[in-house]
Amino acid sequence: MADQPGISFSRIAHPAPADPAARAEALANPGFGTLFSDHMVSIDWTDGKGWHNAQIGPRGPLTLDPACAVLHYAQEIFEGLKAYKQADGSLALFRPDANAARFNASARRLAMPELPEEAFVESCRLLTETDRDWFPTVEGGSLYLRPFMIATETFLGVRPAKQYKYLVIASPAGNYFKSGAPAVSIWVSRDYARAAPGGTGAAKCGGNYAASLVPQAEAIERGHDQVVFLDAEEHKWIEELGGMNLFFVFDDGRLVTPPLTGTILPGITRNSLITLAREEGLEVSEERYSLQQWRDDATSGKLVESFACGTAAVVTPVGRVAGHDGEFTIGSGGPGQLTQKLRERLVGIQRGTVADRHGWVVKIG
Repeated sequence: MADQPGISFSRIAHPAPADPAARAEALANPGFGTLFSDHMVSIDWTDGKGWHNAQIGPRGPLTLDPACAVLHYAQEIFEGLKAYKQADGSLALFRPDANAARFNASARRLAMPELPEEAFVESCRLLTETDRDWFPTVEGGSLYLRPFMIATETFLGVRPAKQYKYLVIASPAGNYFKSGAPAVSIWVSRDYARAAPGGTGAAKCGGNYAASLVPQAEAIERGHDQVVFLDAEEHKWIEELGGMNLFFVFDDGRLVTPPLTGTILPGITRNSLITLAREEGLEVSEERYSLQQWRDDATSGKLVESFACGTAAVVTPVGRVAGHDGEFTIGSGGPGQLTQKLRERLVGIQRGTVADRHGWVVKIG
């Protein structure tokens, strides 16, 4: 169904949109993921009929039968992308086509129907345009978009569902991390694995994140911002954080990031940073890197920076790493020069202050 043509959206008027004064007060300090805009997009899919009933209307609760397939067999996928305010005051999406492609890759892995990529991009553009007044006024703010799809067929049986609903909601966003530190501290999980070979590690599905909640809570209880996972086979190789990819910067300017072997989410921010680093003339290697190497290289000074990246937090320096066998500091424990340079370039492209040479920015107007 990925090539189904002719999806057009109807509009349903909102009977009681948010009061402008109350909205303005909330947008001054939106936090992350707790405030939501007035509208949402929805499209239905039924076996034999395909995608239909595409609309944008008031955001509101869903009505699901207790036997709804998603509640029992977890056929659910999602994406995350942001709308940014440009230097000229317009809004723009960053690489929504890449999110659309990854969304469909996740759909294939979970036996769900693919959504035409142009419909995915249009749904994000339409919601951003409709709820543009929800863009936060806080410095560095953005409008975070959450497209997702759930199996809605009412049945109990282990097979792909025959009915699905695709939705997009929007959340005004400030800073992702709340610690205020110049670099995050992370805890190494040795008791839990995020994903195993042949599993769903490369898909963006809720189950991957649910499995990370216990080790993430362990990290926070110990005073850290995030958890980092090792591979499920040898418990040796660095994979990714609970929801972010990792990079390692060496004293010769070389960058290393773990390879996409099926257990790591292929991050769009990760891919963008690899492209930008290579444009700077840097050598970027996608290769396995062990926890012991990380410790040894940081201790010797060979490793000068580490950073995590993802849509929500963009680029975040990693200053300290701790685990049951001790801890170590990377560089000065704060943001490194290359980390800051890459972050500034990427954010500049996203916000229209740096030239976009790749056609990544999709203007909304």
